[in-house]
Amino acid sequence: MCIFAKRYTKGVVPTDTIQNSLMKIYTKEEARTTINELRMANKEFVFIISYDQTQAYITEVSDMDHHDIMMAFPHFQNIPHTVQPTHNPIEWHATPPDRSQYEQSINLVKKNIKAGNSYLANLTCQMPLHTNLSLCDIFLRSHARYRCWVRDHFTCFSPETFIRIDHEIIHSYPMKGTIDATTPNARQILLDSSKEAAEHATIVDLIRNDLSQVAEQVEVSRYRYIEQLTTHRGKLLQSSSEITGKLSPHYQQHLGDLLFKLLPAGSITGAPKPKTTDIIREAEKYERGFYTGIMGHHADGKVDSAVMIRFIDQEDGRMYYKAGGGITSRSNNEDEYQEVIEKIYVPIY
Repeated sequence: MCIFAKRYTKGVVPTDTIQNSLMKIYTKEEARTTINELRMANKEFVFIISYDQTQAYITEVSDMDHHDIMMAFPHFQNIPHTVQPTHNPIEWHATPPDRSQYEQSINLVKKNIKAGNSYLANLTCQMPLHTNLSLCDIFLRSHARYRCWVRDHFTCFSPETFIRIDHEIIHSYPMKGTIDATTPNARQILLDSSKEAAEHATIVDLIRNDLSQVAEQVEVSRYRYIEQLTTHRGKLLQSSSEITGKLSPHYQQHLGDLLFKLLPAGSITGAPKPKTTDIIREAEKYERGFYTGIMGHHADGKVDSAVMIRFIDQEDGRMYYKAGGGITSRSNNEDEYQEVIEKIYVPIY
């Protein structure tokens, strides 16, 4: 368990203290208004918004309490040096989803795709996880571009940027396509896969259309470049693209309006987004909660944010790893099932 230098008896965070947390849960409208006000006042703040946008955490950085929430982004983090993780060997076992039930969900999605209701749907599931690490230990020991921990609730170690804003310029980096880096010719296999290429093209087109709602001069500046991720099981390759645009004056100042205009993220829903979201709701057998929502940081007119994939939450004392993948008309059910299992990793090495 993470060790805190002060505030709690004997330095250890009790498991039931989340009920005493001072963190407020904002509704969608409260979150939109509050983020707008903080952005227009040029405050430095962080935000975490659930997948269905009904819940949000928002706090000015000056008010952040690391006993309740810690974040680590490329250019921001609030982890004090007094907070230390354990260094025990990792025990890690996640129970894969039931094969037949997951296939039923895949087939429901594919049935809708064949009927023309969707072109791509991101189907996810939750898997019970056994580990000797606490949520906080996982947060502190993992290596990822974006990390977040909310006490006794969840931790996230995401490689995927949602949007970045530098004053009037907005960037998005949709990520689609994963392969084990140790596979012979892995890079070429990933790039040559017609299924992965179609999935990636669909998401890039969706995100480009999304950004066109808030920006002008939207263009794909980089297409299907490959990045390498390191996990406790080895290395993975993932493909991403970069899309940029120039924000309209309204959205430069009204960050709350912008975020809720773009949510939910296209990469974890599908296309067309409204109908595909309905299909996902029917196919998935659980509530995503904050999984596949977004987390972000604002300072001096600049925003960096991430899609909350690679996610573990805690319910009634049990941990669950949540993961998924894109389903298209070309999807092979067994491949999709194995892809979910391959994503049950933690980037500790």
